[in-house]
Amino acid sequence: MIFDSYEAFPAVNFTAKVCILGSGPAGTTIARKLGAAGIPVVVLEAGSREFSDDSQDFYRGATVGDPYFDLDITRLRFMGGSSNHWAGWCRVLDSQDFEPKAWAPDTGWPISRADIEPYLPEVHDILELPDFRPDVPISDDIRWVQLIKSPAVRFGEKFAEELDKSRNVAVVLNTYATELAGDGKRVTGAKLWSNGQDAGSFTADYFIVCTGGLENSRLLLWSNQRSNGGVVPKATALGRYWMEHPTFEGGNAILADYSAFEVDATNEAFFSPTLAAMERLEIMNFGIRLIETPYPGVKRVIADLACTAPEMAEWVSYQLSQDLRCAAQLYVTWEQAPLASNRIQLSKADVDHAGVPRIELHWKKSELERRTLLEGLRLFGTTLVQKDLGRVRIADWLTNGGDYPTNEELAGHHHMGGTRMGTDVIKSVVDANSKVHGMDNLYVGGSSVFCTSGECNPTTTIVALACRLGDHLSKVIGV
Repeated sequence: MIFDSYEAFPAVNFTAKVCILGSGPAGTTIARKLGAAGIPVVVLEAGSREFSDDSQDFYRGATVGDPYFDLDITRLRFMGGSSNHWAGWCRVLDSQDFEPKAWAPDTGWPISRADIEPYLPEVHDILELPDFRPDVPISDDIRWVQLIKSPAVRFGEKFAEELDKSRNVAVVLNTYATELAGDGKRVTGAKLWSNGQDAGSFTADYFIVCTGGLENSRLLLWSNQRSNGGVVPKATALGRYWMEHPTFEGGNAILADYSAFEVDATNEAFFSPTLAAMERLEIMNFGIRLIETPYPGVKRVIADLACTAPEMAEWVSYQLSQDLRCAAQLYVTWEQAPLASNRIQLSKADVDHAGVPRIELHWKKSELERRTLLEGLRLFGTTLVQKDLGRVRIADWLTNGGDYPTNEELAGHHHMGGTRMGTDVIKSVVDANSKVHGMDNLYVGGSSVFCTSGECNPTTTIVALACRLGDHLSKVIGV
């Protein structure tokens, strides 16, 4: 059942055991799982079926620190959430991403990759993916990895008919849960805002917050403030350890033969470090995206190399005599270490139309991120030399210690952390089953529970965790 406003919902006398806030990949996946188990669920979606400027305005906020996207641009507020601008890139976090790293404090998850692997076949069906192929070692330090570009599933479109016909799932649109009320043990209700006005309160046995990797923290911070700690009683880490995937063009390469690398349908290849290389260099995970440069750009790359890297001249000259025609851009996306200082706070000066404080995002890249980018490119360049596959030229701004460019991608629009998973209640917000520490009936879904970010796009892992949470709750709640 889908309702376009909260006003129409009470008339059907639908009693939900579970209230899910948000209809993005996490919220929709959990709702479908619970509905299939015969558990009545209501999904409250703040937006409508389509994008609107009025709804999107609720997402405005401020960023303090490094340049970042406008907060009302980097996510979407309508049915299906930010899957509506998802590009479709898919890969699951590596096994090593779940493990603690001695050189990076506060890394490590309370679960392992093995805990989500049973759900991957279901994830592949949801995201319309073929099976992933194993990584291929290129050297002791670098491996070829597969990113799959799915059809970019829009959850609000793909599952609308199924949800509308469901007898166990009710989706209520244009209904914004402005705050949760709690007594320090349980959530006792949600305060609602619909069609520009107060819509009263809603109660359910269980609540699952799936409003996104920024908004989850905002809702819980505000709810906790309003309830004097009654919603997140262990709140030291709430809003903290927020992460993104910095993304920049780190340089370019001359290649002996582009066909030496397996490429995808868009003629791109992807590479990441081995765990041994990360440990040796004490860096985080990274992904290098190799994009072939069209022929007219090859001469420019060669000229740049000749001027700035004369030690490569002999190799380049030899390859030119062999009709070299290959050059590539090197785009790097890398893992940001979890830092408590990177955090979401509530604005003290600005509120949305419902009176809820807007987000103030504090975000800066650390020296470890800078070292990961530079050493990662050097590592890739060394592998190409060792295998006589090519030569790498690292961008001048990076080798010269310059500022990050402001005219590039900046980051991946990947919002992770803020309600991170863990066993230490001082450094985490939810437990291994995504239940808020100290609360009996409050859970969190989505990438805000990520402890570390790895180097890959988060959607595949988000959906796997949502399948796992839906399965867990089906057993806990029963029918």
